[in-house]
Amino acid sequence: MLFLMGLWETVRDFVATGGNVLYVVAFALGLMWILMIERYWFLTWVFPKERKDIIARWDARVDTTSWTAHRIRDYWIADANGRITARMIVIRTLVAMCPLIGLLGTVTGMIEVFSTMATQGTGNPRLMASGISMATIPTMAGMVAALSGVFFSSRLEAKVKMAKASLVDSLPHH
Repeated sequence: MLFLMGLWETVRDFVATGGNVLYVVAFALGLMWILMIERYWFLTWVFPKERKDIIARWDARVDTTSWTAHRIRDYWIADANGRITARMIVIRTLVAMCPLIGLLGTVTGMIEVFSTMATQGTGNPRLMASGISMATIPTMAGMVAALSGVFFSSRLEAKVKMAKASLVDSLPHH
């Protein structure tokens, strides 16, 4: 319990040093990771069962060569493709937004520095340093959030591509 309290104090001090923009970075990061974990879960546990069901329905069809059968096959593939790629655009958008949110923190931190300079003058380096850290910490947090998202979302994109190709290959096109 003491460890958790110490961890909480560290996080609280970090947020106090970096400013309120860190809450926005944390929200974007949390949402991005929730969506990525959901996609991994779907592609690992749910989609293989759906894939088997689609293949079983295709194999159970008597007619697999007519124009109508091919349109049904295309519909099933497109429907599965929609479920496979769901939320991927949101994940990519969140990855791209994290550095931009960090830059928003840079702007707010620099406004703090200029405000301090306007009211206190340039003679108080301690007040200026707090504004500088408020400008750099959100940028760093946004970049770290984006880097974690870039790596895992690219892995997720590859998994999505493999799932799509696997389904198409499993439904013979006579």
